[in-house]
Amino acid sequence: MIQFANRLQTVEEYYFSKKLKEVRQLASEGKSIINIGIGSPDLLPPQSVINTLKDSLQDNTAHKYQSYQGIPEFREAVSSFYDKHYNVSINANSEVLPLMGSKEGVLHISLAVLNEGDKVLIPNPGYPTYTSVTKLVGAQPLFYNLLEENEYQPNFGELEKIDLTDVKIMWVNYPHMPTGAVATEDTYKKLISFGKKHNILIVNDNPYSFILNEAPKSILQTPGAKEVVLELNSLSKTFNMAGWRVGMLLGNEIFLNKILKVKTQMDSGMFYGVQKGAINALKTSFKWIQEQNETYYKRRKLVWLLAKKLKCTYNKTASGMFVWAKLPKNVSSEELIDKLLYEYHLFVAPGTVFGTMGEGYIRFSLCVSEEKIEEAINRLVNYN
Repeated sequence: MIQFANRLQTVEEYYFSKKLKEVRQLASEGKSIINIGIGSPDLLPPQSVINTLKDSLQDNTAHKYQSYQGIPEFREAVSSFYDKHYNVSINANSEVLPLMGSKEGVLHISLAVLNEGDKVLIPNPGYPTYTSVTKLVGAQPLFYNLLEENEYQPNFGELEKIDLTDVKIMWVNYPHMPTGAVATEDTYKKLISFGKKHNILIVNDNPYSFILNEAPKSILQTPGAKEVVLELNSLSKTFNMAGWRVGMLLGNEIFLNKILKVKTQMDSGMFYGVQKGAINALKTSFKWIQEQNETYYKRRKLVWLLAKKLKCTYNKTASGMFVWAKLPKNVSSEELIDKLLYEYHLFVAPGTVFGTMGEGYIRFSLCVSEEKIEEAINRLVNYN
């Protein structure tokens, strides 16, 4: 028999990939499944973005290989976006690296920084890809717990008690997924100090800062950040371009050049038309973002009603495109999820997908229409 790599034994198929097979099976049996678990935007990008993509297909260079570092106009658009919305000065020539989505960046950064046996600080709860990629490259995850009573900010006193000798990367994700917590300025300052003190690369994953958030922030706003910080960002959520696969990595030139060595072995540049559309998106007025948020506000109010039906509590000040809901005591996340799926034909994400600290929580997505959320509420009329 063909023997596959040992590294595959360290990870499992992505939870949502597996669970959606069950959802599709139920749908094939005629069940009407309402999916409130996946954060895949159902709204359209700005129409001008779509038009720009279409128009670009006739350009002479549209169908050629593109630069690994993107066309200059794309990098300039990213730089201008950061200056306008985050008040961060970014050198378009040396401090922007385009990515096919920020998920690609998680792998590229890990391959560029980690040796086998190195350690990585990963938030719990947190994005599962941080853990799986760490294992795939032969490094060791070290989880740091984010607690509701601490507003899901890192506990630096606890972090200092960990043996940090071999830690090379610390993953940070604010606004936080799945909880919707926003980092305080003090948290950003402490992260930078912590990274400098222990020679740890701090990577902030920042794709949700414009969703239901009145004050978008970047960790790069904090003085001294570029000495020890990289930031991932994406157009997937802000502009409903998840399938386009447009992301970017921002930070100092030395760091980016190391990661570029990996990237040049993994792809042949981002499609020209996608870059042209992304440029248009990055120039979109903030008013468009605010109008989109009005849709999410309406959906979130309905999801809160849905959560109440399940006797859950939640934080009304959280941001992002999810509602992180706390279950009643002694209710298992995964048992409840299966009950909702098989008895009520509703799919919601269990908190345990995001780590052990997710037990006792479930996550609702706002990427579903008001009509569907209302239908879900109606299905639970006799829930107890």
